[in-house]
Amino acid sequence: MKLRELRQERGFTPAELARACDVSVSYLNEIEKGKKYPKADKILSLSKVLEVSYDQLTSLTLSRKLEPISELLQSDLLKEFPLEMFGLDPVRIVELISDAPAKMNAFIGTLFEIARNYEMRQEHFFLAALRSYQEMHDNYFEELEQDVRTFIGQEKLMVAAPFATRQLERVLTEKYGYTVDRTKLGEYASLGRLRSVFQPKTKRLLLRPGLTRAQEAFVLGRELAFNYLNLRERPYVNASFPVRSFDEVLNNFKASYFAGALLMEEENLTRDFQKLFAGKKWDPSAFLDLITKYDVSPEMFMQRITNLLPRHFGLQSLFFLRFDQANAKAGFLLTKELHLSRLHNPHGNELHEHYCRRWVSLRLISELRQEPLSGTPNTAISAQRSHYFGTDDEYLCLTLARAGAPDEPAVSVTVGLLCDDNLKQKVSFLDDPAIPVRIVNETCERCAIYDCEVRAAAPIEIERKQRTQEIEAAIATLVNGG
Repeated sequence: MKLRELRQERGFTPAELARACDVSVSYLNEIEKGKKYPKADKILSLSKVLEVSYDQLTSLTLSRKLEPISELLQSDLLKEFPLEMFGLDPVRIVELISDAPAKMNAFIGTLFEIARNYEMRQEHFFLAALRSYQEMHDNYFEELEQDVRTFIGQEKLMVAAPFATRQLERVLTEKYGYTVDRTKLGEYASLGRLRSVFQPKTKRLLLRPGLTRAQEAFVLGRELAFNYLNLRERPYVNASFPVRSFDEVLNNFKASYFAGALLMEEENLTRDFQKLFAGKKWDPSAFLDLITKYDVSPEMFMQRITNLLPRHFGLQSLFFLRFDQANAKAGFLLTKELHLSRLHNPHGNELHEHYCRRWVSLRLISELRQEPLSGTPNTAISAQRSHYFGTDDEYLCLTLARAGAPDEPAVSVTVGLLCDDNLKQKVSFLDDPAIPVRIVNETCERCAIYDCEVRAAAPIEIERKQRTQEIEAAIATLVNGG
């Protein structure tokens, strides 16, 4: 890049510079594309013709206007970003940059500015890359499914639902030398959100006292995956963790996928959903019965069906959303999302706007907040056909939600399926009148449904656009002599 920049500044064509330095044009092109590194005598010849020092050519420092490119090339982001996973060659990336360094510099500078303005960190890029990786594979990974089947056969495990957790602990302790401690973590009140901590030096797995059977089973299944799949770069806690590399993010996903596939065996769960979808009426109790049968958390269950619906039912146009609310007075945060086939209408918004309260994901939490508590958090399931205002898009949304006392957190998880001919063929209860149809939108700030009964904020973006259009119309009138 430095050679190309200097050549262009001095007004040399590739042929002219090659002739002046006694090298071939093809050799010069390979140097400029980063494919060849010239020998010392050629560098000296180039420096004399370009009227710069030898050290200036060999220094890793780029000119001021190419600093963003230098920052990118030396950043951990490019080093860690899994280019090969997306079929990209790092050498080709550098070649593309060197083809038009000034334009790429402006583009990269813009990306960095956007990242700073929206406080995007390296982990945001890694998590976005992981979601793209899942979408590329329709969130179904045959190799991991086969690994689970092989593991079950080798260890002679019983897969009848609910999966017997003691089998997992037996393999961890007998085969992998683990010690499971169910008391130590309870001594750390400040780490109340952590369900588990792994101490690699002693192979001690600390489990928080009071975990549900489902929570403990997932932690044990994930630990087995890290060992069985030989995943070395890994987090040592179950909660959100400081991201050190993309491999760590990817391995955590693989281990979680393995655990879900282990606890909810593919063939059995597929058969259960075929039966559920064959019903002429929407039966929420049958849906809840499946969660009880497999004895897993609602989130684990909903994430697992996003693996199987594309593969076994041909339902690729789907999304998954998880919303959290810290307490009854707090806002709703979209903490997880996945979109298959395309970016569907309900998606994340980092502008601190208010998500549509007509979404079943939020409505169900609000309804649970109004119900009296019986000592444990209330859980409910609901279905809704959500038609997006001003579009042809409509989704069958299946939502599970859990909410505790007003000062306690609530969560909902939603799987949305695009209402098309394919869905009508696969889901017999799609037209059940018991499933409400609601007009929904993205956020209150961008919604033109002025009579909305649950609006949480004024439609300021709609109003701003209207003012802009009025100003543009007035200017056009003046320009045309009106």
